Amino acid sequence: MLTGLFTCARPARLALLLALLAGNAPAAGKIVVLGLYRDRAILSIDGTQRVLAVGQTSPEGVLLVAADAEGAILEFDGRRETYTLGSHITTEFTAPAPGTTVMIAPDEQGMYRVNGSINGFQVGFVVDTGATLIAISGEEAARLGIDYRMDGEESRAATASGVDRIFLVTLDSVRVGDIELRDVPAAVHDGQFPLVILLGNSFLNRVNLQREGKLLEIREKSP
Repeated sequence: MLTGLFTCARPARLALLLALLAGNAPAAGKIVVLGLYRDRAILSIDGTQRVLAVGQTSPEGVLLVAADAEGAILEFDGRRETYTLGSHITTEFTAPAPGTTVMIAPDEQGMYRVNGSINGFQVGFVVDTGATLIAISGEEAARLGIDYRMDGEESRAATASGVDRIFLVTLDSVRVGDIELRDVPAAVHDGQFPLVILLGNSFLNRVNLQREGKLLEIREKSP
């Protein structure tokens, strides 16, 4: 079971700077460190402001490896270096291959958690490659407006605590980061468990999933 957590810590220090981005060469990029948090950083990349959590990669291909009040470790174009607040980096960097990517760092228990949405409602997921379907508690399904008893197909599922009554439903949309899939099968457990929504293989089998060191990479499949 894979599971991770992006902690949204209180910022240790935040400063917004005016960035004058110059140069129009198509392959050149300019990165400015605008703000520093614990485990987060605000960057300006080619004039576009990006807020990255540790483990996330921007659409331009810049990965935030670590961040605190003193500096941020960025990786791009195969290089990894530490930059302080206000750093201006002019570099040649190559954007990743087509397909949106979400990078997830593990928490202290080695679990992978990520924020996303179901049918437009904000939720938190635990990545679980051992779960056949996305698994949702009945309480959470009610919050999301899913009438699983009316619209779902009743079934049974073996769990660690025994055999649960579940209802098989199809979710209109499931989003993780900027990756959104439509018509995703899910199992609603009739009760308050699981406490966190399990992002199972009904979603994971439709994306590319791989490990990059300790990071978990979810990449959108090409059409």
